[in-house]
Amino acid sequence: MSKERGVKILKTFTVLSFVLMITVNALANILPINGITTGGVSDSYPNLFAPTGVTFAIWGIIYLLLAGFVVYQLGLFKRTDTKNIVKLIDGYFIISSLTNAIWIFSWQYKVIPLSMILMLVILVCLIKINSKINSIELTSKEKLFVKLPFSVYFGWITVATIANATTLLVSLGWNPGGLSEQILTIVVLLVGLIIGMATTLKNKDIPYGIVIFWAYLGILIKHVSSSGFAGKYYGIITTLIISLVIIFICLLYISKKKKDII
Repeated sequence: MSKERGVKILKTFTVLSFVLMITVNALANILPINGITTGGVSDSYPNLFAPTGVTFAIWGIIYLLLAGFVVYQLGLFKRTDTKNIVKLIDGYFIISSLTNAIWIFSWQYKVIPLSMILMLVILVCLIKINSKINSIELTSKEKLFVKLPFSVYFGWITVATIANATTLLVSLGWNPGGLSEQILTIVVLLVGLIIGMATTLKNKDIPYGIVIFWAYLGILIKHVSSSGFAGKYYGIITTLIISLVIIFICLLYISKKKKDII
């Protein structure tokens, strides 16, 4: 098989896997799969880490950005050579997209342990993708159509992995040391903050950090709103406010260190 043909096959499977992922995610809520929406499954495992519903609107942005990447990697833009990018990350993207589709079924049918494993596979793929992207010099188009989509996707999956792990613990009824749910949530929030900010600072990745900020803001809104937890958990609210300030400061620091936000 020639290298040229191999690249074309990768591009084709990238498109197909993306379409499959979008279709399955849409059907999960349109049908819905197993008679329950994706959000409905989340609500059936109540926990203090879950953000308000509007936070999940970010999926629309993620899919739009990924669609831009899929079109870009096909080389449809004039004077664009995408061979190197395709070879670097298309394989991982295909795996992550297929795994995302399978994750939906495990989630909809409430096979939470399996969903956790699948979420970790997606996370590892995105770690690999972002690592490869950060290892090369990017053109302005590549920053827009490659780096930005995967920074945003990586940021959200980082939070989603923590949320999935929280759901798993709830489903298993696991409570280490008899700690209160509020204390456990604070610990989870701090761990997420450390991971998120370490990644943001290491990669100097503002879009990634903004997504972490958005997720934590969504959790805060749910905790202070009357339709959510109505300000019942002061410790969590305080932790979230401090976390948001820290994230904001980190983003300001990075923005001053680099001229290009992307």
